[in-house]
Amino acid sequence: MSTPKEELFKKVIAHSKEYGFVFLSSEIYDGLSAVYDYGPRGVELKKNLRDFWWQSMTKLNQNIVGIDAAIFMHPKVWKASGHVDGFSDPMIDNKDSKKRYRADQLIEEYQEKIQEKINKEVDKAAKRFGESFDAVLYAQTNPRILEYKSQINLAGETLKNGLENNDLASIKHLIEELKIVCPVSGTCNWTDIRQFNLMYSTQMNAVEGEENLYLRPETAQGIFVNFLNVQKTARMKIPFGIAQTGKAFRNEIVARQFIMRMKEFEQMEMQFFVRPGTEMEWFDFWKKSRLKWHLALGTNSSNYKYHDHDKLAHYANAAVDIEYQFPFGFREVEGIHSRTDFDLNKHQEFSGKKLKYHDPEINESYTPYVVETSIGLDRLFLLTLCENLKEEILENGETRTVLTIHPALAPYKVALMPLIGKDGLPEKTNELYNILKYQFNCYVDEKDSIGKRYRRQDAIGTPFCITIDHQTLEDNTVTIRHRDSMKQTRLDLNNVYETIAKEVSMSELLKKLEE
Repeated sequence: MSTPKEELFKKVIAHSKEYGFVFLSSEIYDGLSAVYDYGPRGVELKKNLRDFWWQSMTKLNQNIVGIDAAIFMHPKVWKASGHVDGFSDPMIDNKDSKKRYRADQLIEEYQEKIQEKINKEVDKAAKRFGESFDAVLYAQTNPRILEYKSQINLAGETLKNGLENNDLASIKHLIEELKIVCPVSGTCNWTDIRQFNLMYSTQMNAVEGEENLYLRPETAQGIFVNFLNVQKTARMKIPFGIAQTGKAFRNEIVARQFIMRMKEFEQMEMQFFVRPGTEMEWFDFWKKSRLKWHLALGTNSSNYKYHDHDKLAHYANAAVDIEYQFPFGFREVEGIHSRTDFDLNKHQEFSGKKLKYHDPEINESYTPYVVETSIGLDRLFLLTLCENLKEEILENGETRTVLTIHPALAPYKVALMPLIGKDGLPEKTNELYNILKYQFNCYVDEKDSIGKRYRRQDAIGTPFCITIDHQTLEDNTVTIRHRDSMKQTRLDLNNVYETIAKEVSMSELLKKLEE
């Protein structure tokens, strides 16, 4: 039986298709695994999320500028960065179902199931003991919960040691010992674990045997190789940042959870170059700043948490994830990493070109350290849907589906609705459309009853609906309806722009970040 959270996720996926947010790529050919297309509403929401990130970085910070690096890069870039030799996932196949899984994720899912058992034990005890119940003390002393915690910790420690020591046999043994079964076949008939490189290789020219190129698996390296180009041409002084948004590609063997994990996805990254020795100060700054950015979207703070990395990447001396509680559990939506000077030093080594900065304040030249913020736009898009898709029971007992996203992010800011399709009302609607279209993304909705049209606009998150009726022709007033409160007021046409503008302003949303 599905849980309420599982049902919510199913509704998000169905809603995305029905209302033109996300489609399965090449759907008429039965689709392409882990590849999706953004529909008319989805492309607008995605653009607005991207714009909010971009403006918050480049508009609000004098010392952050942007670039747009190419997807193709010299093959040595990926050798220098470590992607050629070390960018892989431990994969395991089930011999009965022929399905392939990430071994580490199978174990992590096992841990999540044990954690759910702990939560159920605590919930049952809370109902039994009432207001006097101390959940923390109970979790620290109950023998069954302590046993569950021991199972979680043992699995985590074995997995961590196996990955760090490349002891894949120990990880397979753990999967078998825990009796982790294939979700499809229900059996434990596993192959040995193998490492699969996640990069897509391609050819620049049609000549066989030439050195392979790769579709970039991340956008960060385009920033690093352009470090001096940007610093000199933009006349930047350390500390300064370089921001970029763009597509990246990873050969994700395991496709799941809708647009959470895709083969073609979009990143929004900012690399912040600092003087060595100051990186932890800036790491803490961006850690707090990025969470504040997420909360400015109107999301519930209880759905977020920090997750400090136990195992650091080879290039990092500190790393933390901002995780969001999706219907399928907490997952990373943004990473903040102190990358030290690893990337710039490696590119200096492989290219033979110096990538040092002369600091006039201390009259020294050095390789800068880097603090990175990296967010997946597609995951942010999914987060926005999961957070804001709601079903509300109205006073009359009816149910409405509403997407309560911030008005500045809504695909359409206002829907214009002629009461009927005659008597000059469509023409008056078009007059208003031609006035508002230069400032707002407007949608003219003419079909069905006004009530049905309101419900349709609620479902795609449109913050304002304006009805043009016969009274409009007499006194130049319209009815404006607010999505969240559903209140309707009569308004002079001359006041429509001002009423809408402040509510849907990206500038007002940006100001929240500096409060």
